[in-house]
Amino acid sequence: MTILKDLSIKWKEENLILPIWYEDGRVNIIDQIKLPFNEEVYSLDSVSQLARAIKDMTIRGSGAIGIAGAYGILLSAVESNGDIERIKEGGLLLKSTRPTAVNLMKTVDEMIQYVVSYSGDDIISYIEHMVAEVVTRQLDYEKKLGEYGAKLIQDGDTILTHCHSGALAGAGFGGRALSVIRTAHESGMKIHVFTSETRPYLQGARITAYELMKWGIPHTLITDGMSGYLMRLKKIQKIVVGSDRIAANGDLLNKIGTYMHALAAKENDVPFYTATSSHTIDYNLSNGMDAKVEFRNEEEVTTINGQRIALEGTRALYPSFDVTPNELITGIITEKGVMTKPFTDSLLKVK
Repeated sequence: MTILKDLSIKWKEENLILPIWYEDGRVNIIDQIKLPFNEEVYSLDSVSQLARAIKDMTIRGSGAIGIAGAYGILLSAVESNGDIERIKEGGLLLKSTRPTAVNLMKTVDEMIQYVVSYSGDDIISYIEHMVAEVVTRQLDYEKKLGEYGAKLIQDGDTILTHCHSGALAGAGFGGRALSVIRTAHESGMKIHVFTSETRPYLQGARITAYELMKWGIPHTLITDGMSGYLMRLKKIQKIVVGSDRIAANGDLLNKIGTYMHALAAKENDVPFYTATSSHTIDYNLSNGMDAKVEFRNEEEVTTINGQRIALEGTRALYPSFDVTPNELITGIITEKGVMTKPFTDSLLKVK
């Protein structure tokens, strides 16, 4: 039995919702597109299959696809029988799948660095240990930022979150935003969550609500455009979202629609927090608007589950992320504490 199989058994016993795990030479992933009604597991044995799963959002979420990058390097090593050049090629393929996902880039680069510096005679076992370290580190991040973030929540709060930044988007505890919410709930606080449905993939409706239900956290589903009015009615006391990437100045790249919630929060004096880990902070990106945002296929907007919702010939636009400027952010929750303005200074503490 490998170290990764041992750990996957242990993690499942800890009430984690694992997005990805490794057993018997194959990587297993939950198909997040099929949730919440079908908990379908895909078993993959090639780096190209895993790259395709990242590209088509079968597995998604900044933490989860970072971990997937580590598992992808392992698959590449197994496929090539440890050939370093082919492992590097696998790394390039993985990095090409989601160009804005800094966590994926960093993790793949880290794994490649381990590979090229290895001088032993069992590189596959070595990579397995490195993958275990990556996943264990991510779990530790989630639990720590959950503890720091829960201190910002008050008993009786209703918290808005956007898209899905939970266990299946991370290592299995609660990802980023839901680590904060889960920890607050498990500490005994009576909280309620508004989860926005999140077009076009409806991750908030399909996955966030699914995880909140598993943990017994009271929640209400709303459409994306409702949040501003609900804030004006004083029905929302806090906003906690995840992060796909954070610039050195604190600008936030996150699922499209995040900026709209932040603007409404500013207008209505509602604290707006993003939860992240050090691996999602891009110190080489000075300003969020300098990032290249991925524009995805317009059919993802004109169809739902393959069913057309607009007439043929109707054009659509889908920037997968937007940029929330740092002045709209109250604090950035990390595994090393809550960072506040000026973010150019405070974020250096996480580096």
